[in-house]
Amino acid sequence: MSLEARYRELHPRSAALYEQALKHFPSGVTHDGRYLQPFPLAIDHAAGAYKWDVDGNRLIDYWQGHGALLLGHSHPAIVAAVQQQMARGTHYGANHALEIAWAEAIKRCFPAIEQVRFTASGTEATLLALRLARAFTGKPTIIRFEGHFHGWHDLIAPDTPDAAPPGILPPLRAHLLVLPTSLAALEATLRARDDIAALVLEPSGASYGTQPLPDSFVREVRRLTSAHSVLLICDEVVTGFRVAPGGVQQRAGIAADLTTLAKIVAGGLPGGAVGGRAAIMRHLAFGDETWNRTAKIIHQGTFNANPLSAAAGIAMLELAASGAPQQTAAQQAQRLIAGCNAVLQRRNLRGCAVYGDASLAHWVLGAGDFPPGELPSDLPVAVLKRGGDARLMHRFRLAMINHGVDLMRGKSAFVSAVHSVADIEATVAAFARALDDICDA
Repeated sequence: MSLEARYRELHPRSAALYEQALKHFPSGVTHDGRYLQPFPLAIDHAAGAYKWDVDGNRLIDYWQGHGALLLGHSHPAIVAAVQQQMARGTHYGANHALEIAWAEAIKRCFPAIEQVRFTASGTEATLLALRLARAFTGKPTIIRFEGHFHGWHDLIAPDTPDAAPPGILPPLRAHLLVLPTSLAALEATLRARDDIAALVLEPSGASYGTQPLPDSFVREVRRLTSAHSVLLICDEVVTGFRVAPGGVQQRAGIAADLTTLAKIVAGGLPGGAVGGRAAIMRHLAFGDETWNRTAKIIHQGTFNANPLSAAAGIAMLELAASGAPQQTAAQQAQRLIAGCNAVLQRRNLRGCAVYGDASLAHWVLGAGDFPPGELPSDLPVAVLKRGGDARLMHRFRLAMINHGVDLMRGKSAFVSAVHSVADIEATVAAFARALDDICDA
């Protein structure tokens, strides 16, 4: 039986729901990353390291809420906090004590953050951070690195192959510089130009570390931006509270001028934040008439600091602040990486590797000719982001699901603190069986 035939056999109700979804949503999905042919899975419920689809199949889940669930699905402390708050109110349309406690929890993990403004998502957080940087410096241009993802808004949306993103006006791209991930290129640009407001980067590397960056690179970026009076924005939407309680910045020993957060910050509920130096954040504050008219950034948002998200975020950060969940998750991720690479090495599958950072793991299959498990440092970011050979990765994604493992987009794993040794061993065994299926196809 083919991979697709087996997939269809295991998931008939997901197929039926997809036919209904096609009537309502473009391509039947509400997030590009969930798109899958012949149809995506429909999930019924989740708990801990697992989720169950509508056909009753249990999967070891490595999406973990797109990386938002460091403590796994439906952690009792977060469930209790949200249930308690639900009875007290879901939306006050006013200030409340929880937002203060939430901000304090963030600042304990990120001591360089002096003030915070909440948003409803990571995309909103980076949008606001760029606006703050331009307002504070009075300069128009933003630098980002090739392949780094900072949301889908018009000011930073990633390029599509051979073209600007459709629907975005060219003038909006005029003040965005996309540089290769090169310190030499960055230094040359900073020396040559005086119109740069800020540099924004994912400090773990492009697309949550699919193209890894060493901490030494981030430290040098901090040195260069400081030397040229350019603000540094660390996009820690994924890495904040995951790599360490204080994100990559804590591990690298640096402090960004602005930090964007989401995912773990809200405990798996919708929510994001921008935090940074008070002098920069002042552009969100009210002042006299002249300031309000010429310098204040207007920032609204119906669900900013929503009480449910605040309750979940506080519960999450209380547990994450110790660093213990991160350490457990990272140990399991490294066990997963080592186990999968051992499978590749036993089979001498060249051009294939599993790699990662902290509690993140990534798969690359069919990416050239290199020893199994030994990822070259010069693979292009586009190759890494698609996981190597796109057609091979599609078959791999189906095969892993058929064997009870759901990798994020079929090529990455957000390992949680509740993934057990048995879960990791089962995943490595599924990986070996998936390779058998692909070779037999």
